[in-house]
Amino acid sequence: MRTLLVIGIGAGDPAQLTIEAIDALNSVEVFFVFGKENAAELTEMRRQICQRYIRDDGYRVVEIADPPRDRGAADYAGAVREWRDARTAELARALQTELGPDGRGGILVWGDPSLYDGTIRIIETILEQGRLELDYRVVPGISSVQILTARHRIPLNQVARPVHITTGRRLLEGLPAGVDDVVVMLDAGLACAALRGDPGWHIYWGAYLGTKDEALVAGPLDEVLDEIERTRRELRERKGWIMDTYLLRRARTAG
Repeated sequence: MRTLLVIGIGAGDPAQLTIEAIDALNSVEVFFVFGKENAAELTEMRRQICQRYIRDDGYRVVEIADPPRDRGAADYAGAVREWRDARTAELARALQTELGPDGRGGILVWGDPSLYDGTIRIIETILEQGRLELDYRVVPGISSVQILTARHRIPLNQVARPVHITTGRRLLEGLPAGVDDVVVMLDAGLACAALRGDPGWHIYWGAYLGTKDEALVAGPLDEVLDEIERTRRELRERKGWIMDTYLLRRARTAG
């Protein structure tokens, strides 16, 4: 039976791979990579990780063209489903044609496969559809959230308080009552700007965490938001893409 390893590789720094991940890399025959047209650098970083840690050069890398995605669609959830269905079909086809019946494949996932990544859902869909027999295992990785809090030297949560993890799109829809710590990921438009003028919010922001281009800003939201917007814009223009994460923290008041 084919085996597929879903390997979390951290947010960009090869030094942040776990020993379990390195061992997993060395057991893979064929790596499958979704190549994004505007982020070839991410594919190259995956190749560099393989070259650094894999002791035998007998492995192959199969690049799969990432299907187009309409990020401005009115039906955002529907557009995501269509994109994921297209990815599912492409990955199933690649597994059938590029990996032998008893082969061992691998997918390298940024951060941790459990946090805002669709790889596990895609594999489960392949299995549900009966496209091919496949066994898979998930290897955890260091997430951008962990790196963000380490860089800013802060705990993720306040004492005995919950943490809410969401996306920029969901942040614009409002926050649950009583939430004072919010991690925001996948934010294309810096949705925290909607909180401008709302006193008490502090932001810990980071872009390209774990890479040579890492950028960090922290402070009261109203005071540093312009700096974040400017830095973010300049980085996106220079690199053609941006990957950032931030924590919003509101000071608790008595009562």
